[in-house]
Amino acid sequence: MASISPIDLQKALKGASYPASRDDLVTLAEDNGADGTLVQKLSDAPTDQFDGPNDVQKAVFDNE
Repeated sequence: MASISPIDLQKALKGASYPASRDDLVTLAEDNGADGTLVQKLSDAPTDQFDGPNDVQKAVFDNE
């Protein structure tokens, strides 16, 4: 499995407006050309709504 970094996550979510739904962030990441592993981690996030980038980072990296 490819390793992703917080910088990869920031690039994938460039242009995001918060609060944002998980589905909106997944779509944005795909549109920004994010790695499939990162998109899957976003898809698997345990929350449906994010108040900001820190919430997304916790959801993606705290599950590792």
